Amino acid sequence: MSEQHPIQGLMYTSMQSIKEMIDVNTIVGDPVQTPDGTVIIPISKVGLGFAVGGSEFKSGASKAPSPEGNNMFGGGSGGGVSITPVAFMVVGNGQIRLLPATPENTVYDRVLDMIPTAIDKLSESIKDGKEKRAAKKAAQNADDLSAFDDLQADVPAAGAQVDVSQVEPPILTDMDSEN
Repeated sequence: MSEQHPIQGLMYTSMQSIKEMIDVNTIVGDPVQTPDGTVIIPISKVGLGFAVGGSEFKSGASKAPSPEGNNMFGGGSGGGVSITPVAFMVVGNGQIRLLPATPENTVYDRVLDMIPTAIDKLSESIKDGKEKRAAKKAAQNADDLSAFDDLQADVPAAGAQVDVSQVEPPILTDMDSEN
């Protein structure tokens, strides 16, 4: 079995340290429940920088590194992590809200938060308008039927005798006689 190069051990140690340090709970934090039942979940932005490097040097009087692997090795690694709170997700009272932690885009965020509420109100308004129009039309139809029933009451039944002496003759005007 071949011997591991020193840079492999350096990279493995660095990656294990990063793995221990960063997990999903770093970005989406542990939920916190308030006494009223509301759950608050912190959300963060994580930035990570990492570098590993190394070099082999010749040993002794030779001018080139030896292929046998008995050269001197120099290496190093470094890294940095930046965690910035971005927002808090608030879940409670039948709704979910995202509250920004920074004041940069709060106007736009508020507008985006208001869109679902506005859509709900608009849909409700349209539904109410349709219901009102349907109720108005039904009332109008009922009035029309009532007026029709009144007209039918004035019309004699088929085959009934009508007393013509009670019918008033139409009044003719000059315009009616010209036609």
